[in-house]
Amino acid sequence: MRTERKLTRRLDRVFARLDREPERPAHIDVPRMSRHRAVLFSSTLAFYLAIVWAVITTSWLVRLDWRVMFFRPYQQWPGIHAFLDYYVVLGQRGPTAVMVAAWLGWRSWRQHTVRPLLTLAASLLLLNITVGAAKLGMGRLGPHYATVIGSNEMGLGGDIFPSGHTANAVVTWGILAYLASTARARRWLSALSAITSLGVGLTTVYLGTHWLSDVLLGWAAGLLILLALPWFEPLISRAENTLFVLRDRLRARWRRTAPAPAAPLAPVALQPLAKAAETSVSAREPAGSARGSRPPVHLAPGPHTTRSERTPVTPAGSRRPPHADRLPRGASQAARP
Repeated sequence: MRTERKLTRRLDRVFARLDREPERPAHIDVPRMSRHRAVLFSSTLAFYLAIVWAVITTSWLVRLDWRVMFFRPYQQWPGIHAFLDYYVVLGQRGPTAVMVAAWLGWRSWRQHTVRPLLTLAASLLLLNITVGAAKLGMGRLGPHYATVIGSNEMGLGGDIFPSGHTANAVVTWGILAYLASTARARRWLSALSAITSLGVGLTTVYLGTHWLSDVLLGWAAGLLILLALPWFEPLISRAENTLFVLRDRLRARWRRTAPAPAAPLAPVALQPLAKAAETSVSAREPAGSARGSRPPVHLAPGPHTTRSERTPVTPAGSRRPPHADRLPRGASQAARP
């Protein structure tokens, strides 16, 4: 009983806190492309281009990729292989998008706004366009399909440069920090998304599905998308306003086409019992009848008296039924035949 009471109190506190959450707040801090963010964007873009140039020119980074591949981490630490097979799912686009979209959808419903979902959709669209184009444009093969030792394996029809798992982890979990409403929540979520994406990238290197340079480029690609999102905030706001306008139009059209509710019946005036009985009796009797002027038979004339005020009536005579072979009391027996 005590455990149930404690659980009930905690749930009441949680729901009370949720009820205090504002509906469609107008004071949400929309990130803008500040000077600090512009510097970070430029630095990340330079790092992105440097990684691509280092791989194209088969520099020391490519040699490091081969050394890590020959080290075969999955053979050095086989005990964590089963765990990392599940952990790498945090970088897959489908499961992570469903989990984050469920949370942002609940938040949109609570705050009566679709901005969180539109921001997630915009970030995933940018991720598919930019990372997908880079993968197909550079066509690098993965470690399991490498052909020449020491080569960069570029332009051979592959699709692993940059790492899609890493970039997706940075964007999907980083969007939670981007949409945080407080500075403290933004710091904690930023650290959590950085650790998660770092772990996903290193897991792909451990499993041998990506080069180390693929992971570095994936981190840079995902970070570029998060840093560039403020440029798309006006487009997201216009899309949100358009959706609300369409919603209002559909509601108005549905109200016009909806059948009109039936008119309520007029209230029927109830007549007193005596008057109703008098009316029914007069309706059954012909016109000019003398009984029509008298009160109804079943209604006693005069004021109504209570049972205690009524005079008791004693019936005269005997209550026994008459019999032919019996004589009344006091008669002589000789009168019998």
